[in-house]
Amino acid sequence: MIRLLVFALLSTVVATTAAEPTGKAAPRITFETSHGNFTIELFPVEAPLSSANFLQYAKDGHFDGTIFHRVIPGFVIQGGGFDESMNRKATREPISNEADNRLKNLRGTLSMARTQDPNSASSQFFVNLVDNDFLDHSSKTPRGWGYAVFGQVTDGMDTIDKIAASETGRVGGMSDVPLQPIVVRQARVVE
Repeated sequence: MIRLLVFALLSTVVATTAAEPTGKAAPRITFETSHGNFTIELFPVEAPLSSANFLQYAKDGHFDGTIFHRVIPGFVIQGGGFDESMNRKATREPISNEADNRLKNLRGTLSMARTQDPNSASSQFFVNLVDNDFLDHSSKTPRGWGYAVFGQVTDGMDTIDKIAASETGRVGGMSDVPLQPIVVRQARVVE
């Protein structure tokens, strides 16, 4: 009888603890672009460094006036680093790569763009237009590090697809650049 009472009491405590909400909604950011709007939701639990980094850039107004400078249909659209004149924007120090967070580069997810150095991501990001599993983390080697997923588009994939359909060419020594600039007019944190 005492064992049953103790078991019932412990079950109640465990159930109460497991069911407690954190009270925090995941941060969301709306991008107002020259091609329409889209909203993203960050993954602060799975990708805390990348989410906090991206959120701070948004709060600082860094993305306002930037362009999507790389558009490859059937792959990704990339932005966050250049203004309309193709000038690179100043950034903070790079962050550590969180691609080993088990999140996958699926259609509609956002990942941190980087150089060959796995730990070089700063403000540039890309939206996956399709499932890009070859960009996922497989090992902590230069070829296997992958690209850290830190958010997803929750509204406005039609805008993402419209951007992806833009005519591109070579501009300022870079390829796959939209010939008509796709400008982020404002990126604002949704309260």
